[in-house]
Amino acid sequence: MHRAARAFWTVGPSTGEIRPVGLASVGPDDVLVRATHSGVSRGTERLVFEGRVPPGEYAAMRAPFQEGDFPWPVKYGYLSVGVVEEGPRELLGRSVFALHPHQTAYVVPVASVSVVPDDVPPERAVLTGTVETAVNALWDAAPRIGDRVAVVGAGMVGCCVARLLAGVPGSRVTLVDVDPTREAVASALGVGFAPAERARDLAGGCDLTVHTSATSAGLQLAVDLLGAEGQVLELSWYGDQEVTVSLGGSFHSGRLSIRASQVGAVAAARRPRRSPADRRALALELLRDPALDVLLTGRSDFDALPEVMGRLADGSLPAICHTITYDAEAPCSP
Repeated sequence: MHRAARAFWTVGPSTGEIRPVGLASVGPDDVLVRATHSGVSRGTERLVFEGRVPPGEYAAMRAPFQEGDFPWPVKYGYLSVGVVEEGPRELLGRSVFALHPHQTAYVVPVASVSVVPDDVPPERAVLTGTVETAVNALWDAAPRIGDRVAVVGAGMVGCCVARLLAGVPGSRVTLVDVDPTREAVASALGVGFAPAERARDLAGGCDLTVHTSATSAGLQLAVDLLGAEGQVLELSWYGDQEVTVSLGGSFHSGRLSIRASQVGAVAAARRPRRSPADRRALALELLRDPALDVLLTGRSDFDALPEVMGRLADGSLPAICHTITYDAEAPCSP
C-alpha cells in the first residue's frame, strides 16, 4: 500500500468517524477511483449505523467492499460515483459508479465499476443502485397494462419504483406516504399521491401494491389496499425489528399474497437471461430521466458525514436521498 485515502466508519451505536485507509497498488485489472459523490441509502445505512443488523444476517448484509464486521467498527455503504484516475486507457477520466462505501478514493477491480453515461450528471448517478433495485422489483412484480398500483412509502426505493411503474401503459400509480410534503415529489414523478390516513379510499381496488416503508402499519395498508387475487411486493428490510400484520379479513378469501423482492440476486423471471451487469447497465440508461433529480434532497461535504448520519438517523435531517460531495481537486495522499 503506497497511498492513503479517508473513509467513513461506524464505530459504535449511532457513532461514526472519518478514518485514514491505505490504498493497494493498482494492478493490471484494477482502477483507481477518486470519489466525487456518494449517496446515503437512508433505510439500510441507518440500521447499520444504529447497530440493528441481526446476527443471523451478518453475512447476507455485507456490502461488496465492506471492511470490519457488524455491528462495529464497520465501513459500510454502496452508492459511490467517482472519476477513474488510473487503469485502462479507455476508462481514464470517465465517471463511474461502484458499490463502495463512503471513501475519498479506492482501488477496485475494473469489473466492479460501471461507466456513467455522459448525459447523466454524477450526482444523479448515485441513484444507480436504487434504480437497479426498482428494476428488479418490476421484474419480480410483472405489472400489466392498465394495472392500478399503490406504492406505500415514498423513500428512495418507493419513488424509483413509482417512476418506473408510471411508464407501464394505462397504469394508475399512487404513491402513499405519511409525509404530506411528498405530494410534490409524486407530482414531479408523474404519479398520484395519497396521504396514508386517506389511502384507504383505494381499499380493494389495487391489482398490485409495493411496500417500502419498513413499518408494520405500512405493510398492513399495502395488504388492505389489494383487490381479490392481488399481491404485495415487499421491498422493505426491517433489520431486527419485529413486524406484525393481520392476515384475517379478506386475506384468505381474497387469495392475497405477499412476496419479497431483494436486489441481491437478479429476479427469477429474468435470471436465465440477464446478469447483474445487464441489470445495472439498464439502471444507468434509465437514469437519463431528469425527473429523478427530485429525489436528491440535500448535500453535505464528506467531512460532515458523521454528523449527517446522526441527523438522518434521528430524523432531524429529513431527506429522500442525501448526497455527499468530495473535494474534486484532492489527489490521493502519497
